[in-house]
Amino acid sequence: MNHLLHIDSSPRFDRSHTRRLTAEFAERWKRTHPDGTVTYRDIGRDPLPHVTQDWIAAAFTPANQRSVEMQTALRLSDELVDELFSADLIVAGIPFYNFGMPSGFKAYVDQIVRVGRTFDFHPDDPDSAYTPLVRGKRLIAVISRGDGGYGPGGRNEPLNHLDPHLRTVFSFIGVEQVEIVAAENDEHGGTALADSLDSARGRLLRLAGDSSVCRSDHG
Repeated sequence: MNHLLHIDSSPRFDRSHTRRLTAEFAERWKRTHPDGTVTYRDIGRDPLPHVTQDWIAAAFTPANQRSVEMQTALRLSDELVDELFSADLIVAGIPFYNFGMPSGFKAYVDQIVRVGRTFDFHPDDPDSAYTPLVRGKRLIAVISRGDGGYGPGGRNEPLNHLDPHLRTVFSFIGVEQVEIVAAENDEHGGTALADSLDSARGRLLRLAGDSSVCRSDHG
């Protein structure tokens, strides 16, 4: 059965472009995958905690040695990681803040990048100390940007630290397929914004109807 993990991270509600676009994607996906299921997590309205000293101590303690307090410290992280593993496809709305990801989505990333859960660490491995543990997932990142030209070859591409960060961190845990769909020119408005939104919407709706985006091997 196909399973979609739908994440919104914008702190804006009615005025959020990413929320509207991910909602339209999810609705089209549900119509084209009538047997599919959806998990929704709104980390814009319900922000995740940032990692703490207790979290770090628990995460780097072997599971069979964790105290009750350590297990409690990791409970939400375990829930988020379980959601990730259950999904075939992730669609995430991520606003572009100060040339990177907003702190709310960074908190999500820090909660799911877990040694022993989403990657393994073998310091004595001569080839690579890190092994990704996530398999068969695809991420569609829905980005909104205030200005334009942040895509490949654009005038602002050198200032875009969000797209490469997403590709790097998700690839690190094993999500090799990362699709970036961006709407730009929010601060300009007018035709420039409308055209960019229409382009992003069209691409997302095509992706939502493509059954290949959900093919996965849970391993």
